[in-house]
Amino acid sequence: MDPHPQFPPASAAFLHLLLLLLLVAAPVVVVMPASSLEVTIYDHLRRYGLPIGLFPKGITTYTLDPSDGSFLLNLPQPCNAKFENEVHYDFNVSGVLLFGQISNISGVSAQELFLWFPVKHIRVDVPASGLIHFDVGVVDKQFSLSLFERPPDCSTSASPSVSTLNPLSFPKPEERVSKAAS
Repeated sequence: MDPHPQFPPASAAFLHLLLLLLLVAAPVVVVMPASSLEVTIYDHLRRYGLPIGLFPKGITTYTLDPSDGSFLLNLPQPCNAKFENEVHYDFNVSGVLLFGQISNISGVSAQELFLWFPVKHIRVDVPASGLIHFDVGVVDKQFSLSLFERPPDCSTSASPSVSTLNPLSFPKPEERVSKAAS
């Protein structure tokens, strides 16, 4: 048995042509934009029966563990989106996707009567009702699902934090000395 089999000339020509086609076609596959092939966090929201407008435009990266639904998404900067109320998104938003709901949310706050509350849980009511619920601990707010049909634009603004809302602000010792000297 010959260790290097010889192919008939027609077979060799066919193999060369096939190799040439593969080399020419390979860059076409590589050149295709990855975004058209990648699954987005918005695709996952749909699969879990949630509206895609729960998260803003501009998500830079995300991870999702399909075994338990836990996710982490990253934004280029903290930002606010306007629905009926204002919603703040931190750099990182995490939680657990379950069908029709997101639990253990971190990195999302909602404004109610000039106060900011962390959003802990989001759930879609019976889909036919057209309602979605935001649990902010002290209150369960319900909104129309139609508000969340598209990812909202997100504008940069100050982060809602206790320090920005704290009316008790004491001057630093060096500020007291400089004011006393004037």
